[in-house]
Amino acid sequence: MRTIFFIRHAKSSWDDPAIADFDRPLNDRGKRDAIYMARHLFDQKLSIDVFISSPAIRARKTALYFAKQYAVDKLVEKQELYLPSVQAFSQVIMQIDNQYHNLAIFSHNPGITEFVNRLTDTIRVDNVPTCGIFAVRVFLDNWADFGTATKQFLFFDYPSKFKIA
Repeated sequence: MRTIFFIRHAKSSWDDPAIADFDRPLNDRGKRDAIYMARHLFDQKLSIDVFISSPAIRARKTALYFAKQYAVDKLVEKQELYLPSVQAFSQVIMQIDNQYHNLAIFSHNPGITEFVNRLTDTIRVDNVPTCGIFAVRVFLDNWADFGTATKQFLFFDYPSKFKIA
């Protein structure tokens, strides 16, 4: 049994329209939300073995806030998670080293919302909001079997649920 936390990047800044989409930083609200949600996950005593992120600045910075809360120095960047297709998520997951049991994957909409909606028959979300966390339990021994593995919805948390947004 393994767990995946799908996390959309926190709120990004649109202050400078000349900045490329890939390079947009987090705004103040995004930083605050990332710190809060990272602490929220950590306080629930939910372990994370590896942090995997889109290399885009806003996703990477969000992931770093979570990694810092967990006192983890290593962050794995996957180009496929930047503006991903639904298939990109499965491809990344199926390549994960089996030594890791609990993953945090940081990415973007609309791909992250489309992907999490395909994981189980029990829940559908209209939108994974910025810094939202969609968690699933996956029943498998090898990540390569992710496509056919049974998945169970655990929870869906996001900043406005806690009245911080």
